[in-house]
Amino acid sequence: MRTFWRLLGFLRPYRVGVVASLVLAALATVATVLIPALTGTAVNAIEDGDRDALVAAALLIVAAGVARLVLTVLRRLVAGRVSLGVELDLRDAVYGHLQSLELAFFDRQQTGQLMSRATVDLQSVRFFLGYGLVFMMQALLTIVMAAGAMVILQPGLAAIALIPVPFVVWVAYRYGVKARPAAQEVQQRLAELTAEAEENISGVRVVKAFSREGRQLARFRRATERVFAQAMRSTRIQAGYSPFIGFLPQLGLAAILFFGGRRVIEGDLSLGDFTAFYTWLLMLLGPMRMLGMALGMAQRATASGARLFEVLDTEPRIASPADPAPLPDGRGRVELRGVTVRYDGAAEPALRDVSLDVAPGTTVALVGPTGSGKTTLVQLIGRLYDPVEGAVLLDGADVRTLALEDLRRVVATVDDSPFLFSATIAENIAYARPDASREEIEDAARRAQAHEFIARLPDGYDTMVGERGLTLSGGQRQRLAIARALVADPRVLILDDATSSVDASTEALIKAALAEAMEGRTTFVIAHRLSTIALADEIVVLEGGRIVARGTHDELLEVDGLYREIAEKGLPDQVFLTRNPPEREAAGL
Repeated sequence: MRTFWRLLGFLRPYRVGVVASLVLAALATVATVLIPALTGTAVNAIEDGDRDALVAAALLIVAAGVARLVLTVLRRLVAGRVSLGVELDLRDAVYGHLQSLELAFFDRQQTGQLMSRATVDLQSVRFFLGYGLVFMMQALLTIVMAAGAMVILQPGLAAIALIPVPFVVWVAYRYGVKARPAAQEVQQRLAELTAEAEENISGVRVVKAFSREGRQLARFRRATERVFAQAMRSTRIQAGYSPFIGFLPQLGLAAILFFGGRRVIEGDLSLGDFTAFYTWLLMLLGPMRMLGMALGMAQRATASGARLFEVLDTEPRIASPADPAPLPDGRGRVELRGVTVRYDGAAEPALRDVSLDVAPGTTVALVGPTGSGKTTLVQLIGRLYDPVEGAVLLDGADVRTLALEDLRRVVATVDDSPFLFSATIAENIAYARPDASREEIEDAARRAQAHEFIARLPDGYDTMVGERGLTLSGGQRQRLAIARALVADPRVLILDDATSSVDASTEALIKAALAEAMEGRTTFVIAHRLSTIALADEIVVLEGGRIVARGTHDELLEVDGLYREIAEKGLPDQVFLTRNPPEREAAGL
């Protein structure tokens, strides 16, 4: 019930529209309830042979019908405006809140699950708040008005006719109790189906490469079968209760035909009054059935609302402070003081009591086995994660005291799997600085060795990039990501194996560009090639979440067995450090 009342809160900005919808629905219901009374008058006029009364009743019936038509059209227009407004607000609220959540939240969630909540669940809530609620109120209003007219006209017959109503209410209540958990399960199965579909489509290259279409189809079919099974359970509940909501009023109808018909035959009740009474009773049947449908819609909306509120109630763990400190002047000095990081559900910390002081303009290479904490360390600088102990400082300021927007404006990352948006080449390069001029964009592209291939594209910088940049090669995507970082003009540049997707000749060109880009900036390089490590002023070796050694390549070869093992077995192109090929000269090394 709490979820239901919270959902109603989304109607607050549209309370004028909601009230207008209810008023229009009430007026349309009044016109509807008048028609049986006028019909009864017409029947009595026919019995009495009163032509004038018959004509007047017929004209009034037409007028009431036209009024109901106009009022219903207006109500639907107003309700549609409310419904679409609620949908807009809900989408903005859900998406805006998702944007505020930290990276760790998305580590725990399936993309398809989140997509389902933002689409399927949101639609259920929108339809109920925009239409279902008004339908429910209109159905209740029709029942009250029609029952009231019956009581005024024939109290005795009304008592007989309305006997089934309490039973209808009880059946509807029982239906609601059983339908809500079933509806929640249906929504959950639909979310799982969406997640499965999203994963299959995202991984279509792997599926095709290994010819696993049959396996994926079988997985998807199992997901659809789970949706089918749960939907059938919900359907069986509905099939067991909804027909009773329509059947019980029929008992009252049969009773009125029997008792009312006898009174007409005996002359105690006019045929016109009986017709009016009978029509009002028929009028109750539709709203009672609609009430059952509206209750089902309410249950689905409540179930979907609960799933939406799970997201909306998740408090961001990483957010800008209420009173952020100004970004200090500086050139990118980075300090880690006794930093420990533990991911949710992890048995061991990703980093343990790590301290590191990097002077401005220094290039540091981070080396270590997989899982040693290299990526975790650099993600702390832009506050994508927070340490559970210790502090991270940028130019003397604890990053937790800075506004996230200010902090991330001066920290740029190029990782090994660059992501591009479905936009133009220019828009992707200028993503960090939308106000960047075309000259700045092209200059960054030239420095990232991307201008030449961009110029060959059909529309140059205005060429649309396909979803995730899959229309481009890995090396092209990598160079665009580097250009994007250069446009940002950061104090701290993070290169997470940024040359892993390029060939040897392209790598040489990019390294020349990186040498220029890193000049005057504090740079962290996560390296798996000795040629990349050659760009660094200092090498930091990590193992098991700790810093185990620091120094130059030659120094570490002499004193650190782990680094020597990595250099000998884990890093290719060692010859780069012992010879002086053209690409090293191009990098100024």
